[in-house]
Amino acid sequence: MTDDEPAPGLWLIGIGPGDLDHMTERARSVARGCSKRYLEGYTAVLPQREEERLESVIGPWERLMRDKVEKPVELLASARSEAVALLVVGDPMQATTHIDLEARCAEQGIGFYVIPGLSVTALAVSLSGMQSYRFGRQVTLPFAVGDYLPTSPLEMLCNNFESGLHSLVLLDLDPTGMGVERPRPMSPAEAVGLLEKMVERLEGGEDGLRASLERPVREWSGILLSDLGTEQERVLSGHLGDLAELRGGTVHAFVLPTEFNGMEEEAFERRRIGG
Repeated sequence: MTDDEPAPGLWLIGIGPGDLDHMTERARSVARGCSKRYLEGYTAVLPQREEERLESVIGPWERLMRDKVEKPVELLASARSEAVALLVVGDPMQATTHIDLEARCAEQGIGFYVIPGLSVTALAVSLSGMQSYRFGRQVTLPFAVGDYLPTSPLEMLCNNFESGLHSLVLLDLDPTGMGVERPRPMSPAEAVGLLEKMVERLEGGEDGLRASLERPVREWSGILLSDLGTEQERVLSGHLGDLAELRGGTVHAFVLPTEFNGMEEEAFERRRIGG
């Protein structure tokens, strides 16, 4: 097998975060050599300008949304006899959905190959200025759906904080929760508002507020990371109330630090809004 003639099977190809210039030459070469190319369109989002460039980089492609990826009958049928590329923004094996594809291929005797890409997770930890070994469990903050608003993300943040660990908080991309429409990323203001609502729900619970929630959400320290890996990249620190007022950007994440260690406080101050 050569890069120009990939083996039959399903190729999960990481294309990096937002800017196709982060895509490795091997990723480009294998994608070009595949018979079919699909862009996975619901676990992450590619900026419109980069999406318009994609065909010139790897050839014609189609978009696959959640239903076609989680029920991949057609995808795997093609991969039995030809090389099929599933292009994923960031690193392809960060999502549970893609790990499930590996299991399905193994069960059906279909070749399965992964070409890693630079992940937003790695960029966020690196660019935050916080020490990588001091991060706890990663948290995804989902949109509320009707009256349903889980407080489990807030509980995970509290556990990290009380264990002396920073939290990387990824903001949701799908208000419907269905994964069938093009993503509409959550804004920083929406994220802060949802955290405030979660705190209110915990206040009304039997156990009351956790000790780590004594300060209002808008007074929490945080680092906002927007559009990482693109020319529009921003990394700004301050209170969540101030970060919520920022406008612009598309895809956002927060780092919520615990007590600073070593040079972390200096790094936080260098990123402060207006600093």
